[in-house]
Amino acid sequence: MKAAAKHHGMLISYIQGGSLRNAIPRESYSTVVIPEAKKADFEACVKKFEDIFIAELKTVEPDLSFNFKSVDMPKEVMSTDDMWKVINSVYGAPNGVIRMSNDIEGVVETSTNLAIIQSKGNKLEVAALIRSSVETSKDDLAEMFVSIFELAGANVVLEGEYPGWKPNMDSKILKSMQGTYEKMYGFIPKIMVIHAGLECGLLGSVYPNWDMISFGPTIRFPHSPDEKVNIETVAKFWDFFVGTLKTIPVK
Repeated sequence: MKAAAKHHGMLISYIQGGSLRNAIPRESYSTVVIPEAKKADFEACVKKFEDIFIAELKTVEPDLSFNFKSVDMPKEVMSTDDMWKVINSVYGAPNGVIRMSNDIEGVVETSTNLAIIQSKGNKLEVAALIRSSVETSKDDLAEMFVSIFELAGANVVLEGEYPGWKPNMDSKILKSMQGTYEKMYGFIPKIMVIHAGLECGLLGSVYPNWDMISFGPTIRFPHSPDEKVNIETVAKFWDFFVGTLKTIPVK
């Protein structure tokens, strides 16, 4: 969009991308206006960027495509000034992995998902979800968003945060469940740290002395239309859960 606005006289009438703040957006739509004399150049610009993105992302996004068609002339478009505020702030906003963990190799510490951009009448809403196992890193990233969008004159609201939950490899419940798993299945389970928003962070912020662990059945492609659960692992999860409860000492 930045290239089309800069070189081909594009103006934006409507834009819609993403639907949920905790899901990576899979598609985006926009209604734009192009001078008739620039139509062919605009179409060539779209094709150029489609080729670039396909070449760079074909391994992870094999079905990626850009599509455009002519529609009726919209009644209104953004002012040029507002359009550039939108384009530059969204283009400059942090997105994706921001920092890897210093303590656990290969694990994301802090990230953000620029999840939604949506025209609503004469307003435009942008939503992002920030996650981090370190509270101060999360707060710092939130301030980056505040700084960028306030420069564009936006009203920035910080809400619905996910408190961080830093892994405790000396956890008593972790050691206990490792032992139970080995007795039940004959081998020590692999302990993994994942980068996600979990209820443990919310509970831990209220009850900081709780010793917590997260475990469950195998889920693939969460927070997407392809989300699925491995049914066999549900029974295994339940048996392990019951076995764990049996080992808890009576107080």
